[in-house]
Amino acid sequence: MTLFALVHGGAHGGWCWELLVPELEARGHWAVTPDLPLEDPSAGVEAWARTVWNAIDAFQPGAEGRDIVVVGHSLAGLALPVIASMRPVRRLVFLGAMVPVPGRAYADYLADEPGAVIFDGSVRPGDEVGDGPISWRAAREGFYQDCPEPLARAAWRRLRPQSDTVFTERCPIDRWPDVPSTYILMTEDRAVGQEWSRRVARERLAAQLIELPGGHSPFYSRPVELAQVLTSLQ
Repeated sequence: MTLFALVHGGAHGGWCWELLVPELEARGHWAVTPDLPLEDPSAGVEAWARTVWNAIDAFQPGAEGRDIVVVGHSLAGLALPVIASMRPVRRLVFLGAMVPVPGRAYADYLADEPGAVIFDGSVRPGDEVGDGPISWRAAREGFYQDCPEPLARAAWRRLRPQSDTVFTERCPIDRWPDVPSTYILMTEDRAVGQEWSRRVARERLAAQLIELPGGHSPFYSRPVELAQVLTSLQ
C-alpha cells in the first residue's frame, strides 16, 4: 500500500482532495491531506514541508522509509523538493505544479518565465466577489472551468487568503533531492502554462510526463482518472 501525501495549492485547503481520497482508498491505498499555513506570512516552504511530515507522522508513526508518494498541486510544487530533502519518499508528483529553483526566489524566476503562471486573478467590473481572495469569475475560468458548477461554487467559497512568502523567499535547498519525479499536465490548464510545464518536466526534472485532458483541478473534474494515474506510478 502507498501512503499518498496530497498537498493542496495556493488559496485551497486539504478539503480539495475530498473526491480523490475515496478513489485512492477504494484501490487499497491511504492518503493524508494537510492544511498548509497559507495565511501566515512567517511560514515559508520549510513550514509547509514540516506540516506535511507532521500529517504523515500523525497518520503513520515511523513512516520514514515506507512507500510514500507526495503529490503537490499548483503552488505546492514549491514545497515538494523541500519535503523530499527532509526525509525519504518514493516519488514526487507535480500536479499542474510550480517547480522551484534551489537557492533562488520564485518571484525572480517568474520574472524570467512569464509563461509559467497564466492565471488571471484580476477583478473586473461586475465580478461576483465573496470573502475569499479571488472573484467567482476568476475561480470559475481559471481553476474550475470543467467542474460541475455547484461543486465549483462550493470550492470557491472555501478559498483562503494567501501570503506571498513562498514567492519572495529564497528556496531553502541548495540542490535537488535524488528522488524520481512525475509531472502531470492538464491540457486545458488556464492557471499554469502547458508549454512551460512540458519544458520544465523534460529539462529540469527529467520527469515522467503524463498529460490529462481538462483544467487545473482534476481532483474535482476527473478524480477517477487521476486516482488511476497516481496508483499506477511505480
